[in-house]
Amino acid sequence: MIEKRILLLLDDNPTHAEFFQEAVLSADDGPFEGESVSTISRGLERLHKKGIWAIFASLSLPDSEGLDTFAKLQQAAPGVPMLVICGADQRGIAVEAMRRGAKDYLLEEHIDTYSFARAIRNMAERRSAEEVLFTEKERASVTLNSIGDAVLSTDISGNVTYLNVVAEQMTGWSCQEAQGKPLKEVFQIIDGATREPSTDPMELAIETRKTVGLSANCVLIRRDRTEISIEDSAAPIHDRSGSITGAVIVFHDVGMSRAITEEMARLAQHDGLTDLPNRMLLTDRLNQAIARARRNGTRVAVMYLDLDGFKHINDSLGHAAGDKMLQSVAARLVSCVRSSDTVSRLGGDEFVVLLSEISHAADASITARKILTALIPPHLVDDTNLHITLSIGLSAYPDDGNDAETLIKNADTAMYQAKETGRNNYRFYTKEMNVRSMERQAVEAELCLALERKELVLHYQPKVSLETGEITGIEALVRWVHPERGLVPPAQFIPIAEDSGLILPIGKWVLREACRQVKEWIDAGLHVVPVSINVSSLEFRSGDFVEGLRVILKEVGLDPSYLELELTETALMQHVESTTSVLGALKSIGVRFAVDDFGTGYSSLSYLKKFPIDTLKIDRSFVQDIRPDTDDATLVSAVITMAKSLKKCVIAEGVESEDQIKFLQSCGCDQAQGFYFSRALAPEYFAKLLEIGKSSFLFSLKSHALPA
Repeated sequence: MIEKRILLLLDDNPTHAEFFQEAVLSADDGPFEGESVSTISRGLERLHKKGIWAIFASLSLPDSEGLDTFAKLQQAAPGVPMLVICGADQRGIAVEAMRRGAKDYLLEEHIDTYSFARAIRNMAERRSAEEVLFTEKERASVTLNSIGDAVLSTDISGNVTYLNVVAEQMTGWSCQEAQGKPLKEVFQIIDGATREPSTDPMELAIETRKTVGLSANCVLIRRDRTEISIEDSAAPIHDRSGSITGAVIVFHDVGMSRAITEEMARLAQHDGLTDLPNRMLLTDRLNQAIARARRNGTRVAVMYLDLDGFKHINDSLGHAAGDKMLQSVAARLVSCVRSSDTVSRLGGDEFVVLLSEISHAADASITARKILTALIPPHLVDDTNLHITLSIGLSAYPDDGNDAETLIKNADTAMYQAKETGRNNYRFYTKEMNVRSMERQAVEAELCLALERKELVLHYQPKVSLETGEITGIEALVRWVHPERGLVPPAQFIPIAEDSGLILPIGKWVLREACRQVKEWIDAGLHVVPVSINVSSLEFRSGDFVEGLRVILKEVGLDPSYLELELTETALMQHVESTTSVLGALKSIGVRFAVDDFGTGYSSLSYLKKFPIDTLKIDRSFVQDIRPDTDDATLVSAVITMAKSLKKCVIAEGVESEDQIKFLQSCGCDQAQGFYFSRALAPEYFAKLLEIGKSSFLFSLKSHALPA
């Protein structure tokens, strides 16, 4: 039975503790067991009992603050790896803690289940690497001890008199061949750094009449001209009268131990997965680059990169595939920069690129575009072509900061702005971004509580047959009724929910609530039609989506034929193999599928034949300016014709005028939805539509007829 690794969290924030426990339970590098305490005193009591594998400690506890907290824990649990948790204003303290031995740090503003899981995983990877190196070093040490040292002796004139077996092997000379030869011919040594001859240890031992060590970086040139790194000492040999008669040199091969030492030093400054510089080495190089730029009057640029949707790959294909993707991305990033620049991995799917000594901050945009282009071709991972993009934030010295910490932080802020403006692009830092960043963090923090406080509601918008005027479908749309902000538009919180992972619990609630509401209308005897629900790519790629949907339908008691899932083209095409599997499983249940925002995403239409799609929804952007002589009208007409040939139902979104209705009817469009019929309504008002459900009512209904 594998022994559990106990992880200890010291944090008085109950939300952090909840995220921590969820991360511990989901970690696949375990088994792990999580324990949480809220004070330093309780933490020290727990550490006294031993058995803790790693520590996650907040630098702001009720009874201890800052580096004092770190020092106490380090003293109580020497050798136990520690990660510190801090606010944005404590970054400097966190960096100092890393200099004193901490493995990494997490910012409170970014803490969630995923960040804890990522930190646990990084900790496990680092420990595994350290254990492998330690094992190798022990094995090398035992091997060297079992072989024994090489021994070589000379007479007072410096001629070789003896070699033991190990010395024979190391020098390439047999004892018989070496006897009488000058020491410098048999034992040729040089300084490995300068390549100059080293001081003769025999002469030095005889001259000083005491034991002396070999010079540092000593390299033995063997008889076949190969080289061995050696170390040890030489001592004079005395006769009975005390006179020196020669010297003995004892030495051994230290090549392996030196290589291990150098490798351990390298690993301390590099990422174990990609072999890129880690945060510590990046900070050091960035500080050096700033110092040079200050002296030379040049500039330094920092690029903060985050992969768009990387969590989908991990969730759908597993961490092994995710690791290979990260290695592929790392290789492409390195190919995009100069040898004088630095590509660093901070952990997870976050990278930082340091561009040293540039003339203008705008020069960094050239590299940013080069990187975005380099990421376009698919990555071959386990015989599967995977596509991924990234968002880049840029900051520059001296405009955006005078130290490494500030430049990285501001580049991180700019990266989030790049994500919010469409992803797969880059943004330069501006001071105004800090305000938006704080607002975004506030929305994210409040959104965490929205479900618990029952602030989320569903409104429903009808889909109408353009032939009969009857309601043929319903789309469920989530709304956030904030107690202070009022009605928050989905565009202001859905992207944040997707980035933070909150879309998973929100999406699950939407599914359950929509199914429950439809079942309630059915039980009330209303004429109910299928309800459509938008499903994000993150939900669709989660491993338990299909089973979770089965459970909801069973618990609510809703016939699956009343449910339609709407997915974007991009979500469908991200990972074709897994998409096919998931759609097949859902189709076997009896669920229908619609492509949302058709025409705005993936360029290839081959998926329409590959996937069991029932409905195409023409994006509102094509419907808004429909006139018989416009390109949009031509495109809409072509889409409808194509869909008909493939036996797909077509729905036009965003219909607001009678002219649009007439054009769509002339093209043979099946259904439409939009303000022309009704805006999205609260359940009690939508029930009135279901009671009527006829064209004479719907086609005369104005958007203000029923309040939302």
